[in-house]
Amino acid sequence: MTDAATEAPHILYTVEHGVAHMVMNRPKKLNAITAAMGGEFVRICREVDYRDDIKVLVISGAGDRAFSAGSDVSALDDLGGPWEQRNRAEYDRDYIAPLLKLRKPSIAAIDGYCLGGGLEVAMSCDIRVATERSSFGAPEVRRGWHAGSGNTSILPRLIGYGNAARWILTGDIFPAAEAHRVGFVQDLVAVEELMPRVMSIADRLARNPPIAVQSAKNIIRQSQGTSIAQGLAWENDGYTLCMSTEDAAEGIKAFTEKREPVFRGR
Repeated sequence: MTDAATEAPHILYTVEHGVAHMVMNRPKKLNAITAAMGGEFVRICREVDYRDDIKVLVISGAGDRAFSAGSDVSALDDLGGPWEQRNRAEYDRDYIAPLLKLRKPSIAAIDGYCLGGGLEVAMSCDIRVATERSSFGAPEVRRGWHAGSGNTSILPRLIGYGNAARWILTGDIFPAAEAHRVGFVQDLVAVEELMPRVMSIADRLARNPPIAVQSAKNIIRQSQGTSIAQGLAWENDGYTLCMSTEDAAEGIKAFTEKREPVFRGR
C-alpha cells in the first residue's frame, strides 16, 4: 500500500448538534492548502448551505502550530497556468469563493499561524476567535506576489485602510493582540478556552431562527460595498421577508407566553 493511500484526509468534516466542523488537516505542513483541498471547501460549503439540519460552520486547523499558513507554495503548479489560476473559482478550485458565498454563519477557530491564504480563510468567516499565541499576516508580497482572493479588497473593510495596507505591503507577521486591537479578531482567549468559546457562539447562532440569521448575514455582507441608502433598502426588504415567516410569528408568541421559541425555518 502506498503512502498516498494511507495518508489521512487533508480535510476532516463532521456534523454534530447543528454545527458543521471543517478541519484543515495537514499539521506537518502547517495546514497549507492545496488545490484538491479547495475542491473540498467547495463541496462542504454547498452541503452546509443545502442541509437544513446544519446551522453553522466552524473552521479550524489540526495540530497546535497553525490554523493555516496559506496556500501550499510547493503545489501552486497544480492550479495550472496563469489563465487557469485566474479562473480557479470557476473550476471549483478556489477555497475562498465558496466561503464568501456561504449563506449560513461561519466561525474561524484560530490557533497558531494564520497567514496568507489562511488569513483569507479566517477573513471570509463571519466571526473570528483566536488564541493568545496566534499570529497573523499576509507575507505574499515578500515572495513576489500579493493575495488573489480577498485580502486587498476585504481586509481594508474589516480593519481599515491603514491597518490593511501595513499588513499587506510590509508582509510582516503580527501578534494576536494586534489582530484583536484592530478588530480582525473578535475574541482573544487562552488555548484551553478556544473551542469552548467557539462552540458557545456556534450554539447561540444555531438556536436562532435560520431565515432571520441568513437574511441578516446577507445584508451585512452586501452593505459593505454599497451606499447607506441602498443598505437600508435591502435591510427593509429583509425585515419584511422575516416578518412574514412562521418563525417570526413563533418568536412573538413565545415572547408573550414567556417561553423559549421553537423555530422551524419557515
